[in-house]
Amino acid sequence: MAKQEGDAAQRKGNYNAPALDKAFLIIELLANNPQGLLASEMATALQRSLGELFRIVVVMEEAGYLQKSKVTDRYTVTYKFLDVAYRATPARKLVVTAQPEMQMLAAAIGQSCHLVVVQRAEGLVIAREENPGVRGFALRVGASIDLVRSCSGSVILAFTPEDAAERLLARASALRKEPVGQAALAKTLRQVRAQGHGLRESPVTRGVTDISCPIFGFDGELLAALTVPFLELLDGSQLVSIEDACAELKQTGQRISVALGWQPPRDA
Repeated sequence: MAKQEGDAAQRKGNYNAPALDKAFLIIELLANNPQGLLASEMATALQRSLGELFRIVVVMEEAGYLQKSKVTDRYTVTYKFLDVAYRATPARKLVVTAQPEMQMLAAAIGQSCHLVVVQRAEGLVIAREENPGVRGFALRVGASIDLVRSCSGSVILAFTPEDAAERLLARASALRKEPVGQAALAKTLRQVRAQGHGLRESPVTRGVTDISCPIFGFDGELLAALTVPFLELLDGSQLVSIEDACAELKQTGQRISVALGWQPPRDA
């Protein structure tokens, strides 16, 4: 609650738009409660009166940004936010360019893949392609990614310019309950830069090894991380080895980058 009030104070600055500010607070609150909330629960969480929020909630529902469950009366955020974000930011071009390549990658290696960009102090999954087979593991679009613990985060931090990476890491560290092992992280990032990709056992899912490679833009700026959560089956029936999946992933990442205007180094 304190963070939300602080964010509201920062947004006000020299201007004051109370209704708009409350709408932003509602969005942020629901983003942290994907199961949905009653209007009364939102009012309690934001320490506002029900009447103060209800008209704003209704307007947001009529505009298509919120939806109300006919069963529970709980409000949730709709995918209209993602649609607007894709159309208003470079994410749309990134997804449109990457999606066909991601589909071919998933078919070639029999594994799912997802695309991660930076959102403030975290990673955000903006696209995914599921394994076309009967078994697989995939993250949902909109999932938040820990930049410090994840393979995607290691790639993002490793290929972001040093000063920007330090600021990003500082923001990410502030969200964590435990301190960041700076020496271990620095070693990991050096290794990722040296080999051109990240590879590590998933810190949260047993049997999954994450592989990730960078996606660059026309000016060489890192745009995203393309990641394969490689699911190793007990009977060994996965389509390709981790090594082959890694090679396919890196080739896919390079094709996407080139399509976005990136020029590989001459000696690559």
